[in-house]
Parts: sequence; structure tokens; C-alpha cells
Amino acid sequence: MDHLGLAEPAPHRIRPALRSELPAIRAIEHEAAQRFMGTAQAWIAQDPPAPEALLEARLGAGGLWVACLDGDQPVAALRFRPLDGGLYIEQLDVLPAFAGKRLGAALLDHAEDLARQAGLLALVLSTFRDIPWNAPWYSRIGFEVVDVLLAELESIRTEHLARGLDERQRVFMRRDVRGSRWAAELGSQGGSGVQEW
Repeated sequence: MDHLGLAEPAPHRIRPALRSELPAIRAIEHEAAQRFMGTAQAWIAQDPPAPEALLEARLGAGGLWVACLDGDQPVAALRFRPLDGGLYIEQLDVLPAFAGKRLGAALLDHAEDLARQAGLLALVLSTFRDIPWNAPWYSRIGFEVVDVLLAELESIRTEHLARGLDERQRVFMRRDVRGSRWAAELGSQGGSGVQEW
């Protein structure tokens, strides 16, 4: 069991993505999006995956990682960037055939390790409020809803609106980096009750 009392992920290898894997990472994103078929967000299944130029930029900045099972072929991918003292999770995708093996959780734990090493305070993301593998799943692995959006998240929200996302259906969430000074201070105060970011 892990720190949340959940089963350990399947045996896997997490490593930085390779430039030659960018098409495969786009394919993982496209395939993972097919899970939205039959939901109110079915349009996501037709949404194009992230452009290679964006993946290339994240790769160069150390913000593109993959999880592999049974060899070295990626079956899950995580994309993130720094955001005002934390890491902003831009995209987390797992091939549907490998869902339920906790590979997404393992990638997020790895991002948390990287954030801790860099002295960052939290992982932050935006996700759909009611899709079972979105906000409800993130909540089960320790993320909490952000009640007050500070400037950088307001800017991301504005970008989402410009792309046509219905922000009424979405929520920002954060998970404090365990072992960070911020998490230790919150723990000693019993938490603030209001999540800001």
C-alpha cells in the first residue's frame, strides 16, 4: 500500500520521454481521449492532441515523462511546467488498455518528487468536475479543490475559455508536496480550510 492506503502501481519504469517518442505520446493522448465518448464531454475524443512543438518545448524543459510496462514502450505520459512555486500538470494520459494499474498515480508521484527536489510547494491542475477519472479520481489520490484562484490560474482559466472550454464544468485542484515547508506549516496549523493558488 502507498501513503494513501491504495494498492501499489503495477511494476513499471518512469523515465524522461525521448524526442523520437513524440508521435507515440500524441497517440497516447488521442487514444486516452476516446474514454470521453458517451459522456457530456464527448467532443474531447475528436480534439487534436498537443502539437509536437509544444511537446518539444516541454521535453527540452524536463517536463515530459513516460511510464513503460514490459519493455520500454510508453503506455502513459505526463506533461507539466513550472507555475508560481509549483508544477502545473498540463496533461496526464494512460492508454485505456493499461488503465487501473495506477500508472497515472505513479507519474504524479514522480512529478511530486521532482517538485520536492526543486523546492516547489505543490502540484496544480485543472480537470473536469464530474468525469469519474477526472476530479473524483484526483481527489482520491490527495488533490483538493482550489477555492481561490490567484493570477496565474486565472490566466489559465482565461486560456481555457478562449479555447471554448466550459469552465463551469471544470475545477482547479492542488496537492501539496509532502515534506515541503508549506505542507509542514499547514499540518502544524491543522490546515487553513481554504485552498488558494
